[in-house]
Order: sequence, then C-alpha cells, then structure tokens
Amino acid sequence: MRPVPTLLIVLGVALTAALGVWQYGRAHLRLDRQAKIEQAEHAPVVELERGLNARAYALTDVANRRVRVTGHFLQNRVVYLDNRPRNELPGFYVVMALQVTPERVVLVNRGWLPRDLRDRAAIMPYPTPAGDVTIEGLAQPDPSRAFELGHGGSAAGLMIRQNLDVSDYARETGLPLQPFVIMQTNDTGDHLLRDWPAPASGADRNYGYMAQWFGMSLILALLGLRMAYKRGRRLATPAQNMRRI
Repeated sequence: MRPVPTLLIVLGVALTAALGVWQYGRAHLRLDRQAKIEQAEHAPVVELERGLNARAYALTDVANRRVRVTGHFLQNRVVYLDNRPRNELPGFYVVMALQVTPERVVLVNRGWLPRDLRDRAAIMPYPTPAGDVTIEGLAQPDPSRAFELGHGGSAAGLMIRQNLDVSDYARETGLPLQPFVIMQTNDTGDHLLRDWPAPASGADRNYGYMAQWFGMSLILALLGLRMAYKRGRRLATPAQNMRRI
C-alpha cells in the first residue's frame, strides 16, 4: 500500500474505534446514574420541614428522593403543561404552587388531566383540596419537559404552556420557590392520574452508536487489508513473470 492511503486508513480505524470506546463509557455512565436514581427513590422519605425555622432545601438535598410536605395549594398559581398525551389521548399536566410557609413555596406536578376535545384552551374541572394537605412524591428538577421551539414556556400570564422552568417561574411570579418540583404520588381525591413513566437511562442509544462506530472501524480495517492484499498481488506478478523468463 502507498503511504498516504495507509496512513488515512490507520487513522480512520483508530478514530472510529476510539469513538466506539467513548460511547461505551458514556453508556456505563448513564447506567451508573440510573442506578443512583433508583437507589435514591428507595431511600427513606425526606420530611420537608415546616415552621418558622424551616430550612431551605437545595436540589442536591432531595433530587430523585421521595419527599413529604404539608401546605396549602395556591389555586391562582397553576400552570397546565400542554402536549402530554396518555394512552394516545391529549391532556395536560397540572402544576400548582404549594405554600409550605410564608417564605417557602414548592411546585407540585399534581398529575394528568384530559383535554376538552371541543375546546383546546378549555380546562376540564378537577377538585383541589381546601386548607392544608400532605403531598408525597418524587423530587425532580422540573415538572416534565417536552420539545418546544424557542422559549415560549415562560411567557408571563400564560396558564397553558409547553414547559415550565422553576427559576423563570419564580422570577415571573415573585414566589419563593424551592429549586425542585414534587411529582405527586399519593391520592388526594382530585381524580388526576399519576402513573409517572419511569425515567429511561438512555444507555441503549449509546450502545447503538458504539456498534456503529465499531462497525465502521471494522469496515475500514477490512478495506485496508483488501487494499494491501491487492497491492501485494500486483507487486508479486512481475516477479513471477521474471522467474518464468
């Protein structure tokens, strides 16, 4: 083989193999993170403090942990997350602020509500507990995220949105929000559906990319061997002819 093609093939094999190894490492990182999430979900419930001396919680304190908190819902601080289908039926996630103390408010994803098929902007009625209510659920960094164009989910005054960012909503409303959202799991008699999907690790995608890169590396290696074989035969043919003469 000539030097330049040989070098290009060697570099191609090395690069694609390295990318395959990188994707393999990414897959294992995702699996490790998923294992930590599952471990946190099965850890003891975190009781969020309530009272004059109740402390603020960072996301790292409760992320993916089961939490329990008592407060009252602020019905005028509710957002309906659009495009959240369930069993092929259109609907919303109902995200409402829960006042824990005068200085502490936490967002609660209360569950799924079907859409009124006659009026896209209409909200079907659902009960909200009056007074104090105890909420149990999983603490997450956001209430759910769907694809959107731009950043329309934080426009002031919109009850129906595509997405909701906790920090943006805190600035918009002036509420002293905790930096996480509780995905409610207990029943409070509101008839909302709360069969939250289990978070996927995403490792399968990395394994797929890994297989593609390793496949390309193998193809390049075979191509290089074939070129070397053909080059060797061409060089051997004149020598064989000379021996016959």
